[in-house]
Amino acid sequence: MNPLMHTNNNFPTLIENFFGRDANKLSNTSSSSVRNVPAVNVVEHQDGFRIDVAAPGLKKEDFKINLNHTTLTISARQEMRNEEAGKGERIGENYTRREFSYSSFQRTFTLPTSVDVNTIQASYADGILKIELPKRKETKVKPPRQIEIGG
Repeated sequence: MNPLMHTNNNFPTLIENFFGRDANKLSNTSSSSVRNVPAVNVVEHQDGFRIDVAAPGLKKEDFKINLNHTTLTISARQEMRNEEAGKGERIGENYTRREFSYSSFQRTFTLPTSVDVNTIQASYADGILKIELPKRKETKVKPPRQIEIGG
């Protein structure tokens, strides 16, 4: 069973097999650390899969997507800085206040063998990172066809 999706052991799903190692990390972390991990939707359609990562406030440049064989890793790092400077109330007083923070996340997915790893594409718009994972032609479900009976 895939560790990312913690479900009833009697009913393993395709989605469980799709997710890879990430589940134990999510289920075994405290609630404070889970807040930094963006929500992910995995959708299967006729031609493949799509991963939607909810990551508002990030820029396209903040993301890195790596593929190592059938392991897909999505990560992002963002640095925020806020600096104020000014004069104090007394003569000769100057102050500087700097606040900066970093946020990052990493999600790892083990892709099913039906994914054509050479045609994966990604886009980022309106706070959603979308990764299209097309299926290999030979694994796509073909529509039913009528077989004529010869005489």
